[in-house]
Amino acid sequence: MSNSSPPPSATAGGRATTLSDLHADILTTHILTRLDGPTLAAASCASSQLRSLSTQHHLWATVCHLTWPSTATSPRLRRLVSDFPGGPRSFFSLSFPLLHPTTTTTALPPPTELISAVDIHYKNNLIFSKVQETETVSDWFRCSPFRVDLLDPKEAVPTAVRHPDCYGASASLAADMTLSWVLIDPVGRRAANLSSHKPVAVNRHWLSGEVQVLFAAVLPRGGRRGAADEHVQCGMVVTCGGSERGEMQVREVSLQMEDMDGMHLTGEESLAILHRAMEGKRVGNKKRREEEGSKRYKDYLEMKRERRERKLRNEGTLDKLCVAFGVAVFGAWVFFLCF
Repeated sequence: MSNSSPPPSATAGGRATTLSDLHADILTTHILTRLDGPTLAAASCASSQLRSLSTQHHLWATVCHLTWPSTATSPRLRRLVSDFPGGPRSFFSLSFPLLHPTTTTTALPPPTELISAVDIHYKNNLIFSKVQETETVSDWFRCSPFRVDLLDPKEAVPTAVRHPDCYGASASLAADMTLSWVLIDPVGRRAANLSSHKPVAVNRHWLSGEVQVLFAAVLPRGGRRGAADEHVQCGMVVTCGGSERGEMQVREVSLQMEDMDGMHLTGEESLAILHRAMEGKRVGNKKRREEEGSKRYKDYLEMKRERRERKLRNEGTLDKLCVAFGVAVFGAWVFFLCF
């Protein structure tokens, strides 16, 4: 008879090898560093040992910088991510999920500055990354339409990927482009990802061939001006085009807020909406985030359509009343002249 050796998964005493048998350095260096944020968070729930190891500051700092490369480009932002209550893990838990459209109240003062950390990927390749700081205290900001532009009008950022041909550009960008727009309150140590992650609409300009990709978050308007069922669209636009050599260029990355009538909101009202949204709830995993973002946008378009039709019906009724009133006045005037 041949001697059978114990399986590799068994120890010398015949007991199966478990994670607890591995040295903590091996777990941290060779396993936990290979996990993304949601998987690392799930691993912390598996055992007390993994929870102790997976909550280390440097692991979550690395996860944040890999998930959002823009956070690693600015020394100020690197410090800010680490200074969140709970460290980088807290920053990830606030910035990864989709915002839940609930009306909340907060006792915190509105932020005096907003920092946008923006990252765009196409076919899993990073094609754009930038950090933009926006002051929110000047009269110009509060009274002007709210808009954040990351590129100048004539500026174009080249990429290392080929621009899809004109016939397949819209479908390719809709399927393969993702956007993360993390908005950060540096004073209150709060953050939220405004993007739907995947595009909600893609349009190609018939003449220039540029493709405009729209990402959106639907938020409750709230406040004294907004009805309970009134929402606003926080729209992020990415405009792409092809260079003479065929490479993709990013020509516009912007953020705007508009109401259900298509009117752009001022900086003051937009700041109040974003301020409340940062205190709101978040929605789950990556797949659910993408599905929920698309569903909310479709529901928002349906609400806009119903609102427009209701407004047209009301205007039609008002027109009929005005005509009836005019006819009655004219009849009364004729009657007075004749009799």
